[in-house]
Amino acid sequence: MWEAKDIVSDGVEIGPTGRPLRVIPAPPPVVPADEALIVAMCNQKGGVGKTTTTINLGAALAEYGRRVLLVDLDPQGALSAGLGVAHHDLELTVHNLLVGGRAAPSDVLLNTKIDGLDLLPSNIDLSAAEIQLVNEVGREHTLGRALAPLLGQYDYVLIDCQPSLGLLTVNALACADGVIIPMECEYFSLRGLALLTDTVDKVRDRLNRRLVLSGIVGTMFDARLLHSRQVMARVVEVFGDLVYDTVINRTVRFPDASVAGEPITTWAPKSGGAEAYRAMAREVIHRSGR
Repeated sequence: MWEAKDIVSDGVEIGPTGRPLRVIPAPPPVVPADEALIVAMCNQKGGVGKTTTTINLGAALAEYGRRVLLVDLDPQGALSAGLGVAHHDLELTVHNLLVGGRAAPSDVLLNTKIDGLDLLPSNIDLSAAEIQLVNEVGREHTLGRALAPLLGQYDYVLIDCQPSLGLLTVNALACADGVIIPMECEYFSLRGLALLTDTVDKVRDRLNRRLVLSGIVGTMFDARLLHSRQVMARVVEVFGDLVYDTVINRTVRFPDASVAGEPITTWAPKSGGAEAYRAMAREVIHRSGR
């Protein structure tokens, strides 16, 4: 079976992106920053591994000593459920931070089973937020105002956006420093990238000048399929070094870990999926310098 790490050209190991594998150093000790780096995990297409990537990247960053806050900005509450939170029974969620100002961030904040990893949970209540925010002044910056009191407590804030480009996602982009796009290695996901990058450009021009496209990570990759390899090659051709060297392979371990309510880094710590997200975390730390 063809494996990503089996290809060697002139003594240089070639990764699944088709590029020589770069050596990413072990993360240095944490250097405290004044404020967290906010990263929106965004893709308007559903089922691309966005929530799985948010959970497991966050857990891997925490393993490397980083303080991480996960924000569930999807009314489906998949991020919260994936961390074992009974989100349907919660009295306070992200919705209470965005609408009416009835709760402080510390009241909504939950500690997870992972040291250094905290969560602002969500549930179906959030589905009403877009309608309720329509007539608010500065509605695109509501999430940024809600998160501001927490930023000094973390190194990274990862926002799991809903699979759409509506007002909630715009709120995430308006307060983020960067965007990571998890992209399934499949043709229709490739088509959606142009729309998403266009939205990022518009938010940068109109709402948030510091917003950048931090990177694209290929998910659900199957090295045996020519189609997966062709899609990955096309993404690298267009976006170059913005594409992470790390590629997340398709495996049944991820849905099993979600059912268990744990990141794969603790549920199956020696699995290929866990190692992949650790590798991605090293890339994120290396690129961001944190």
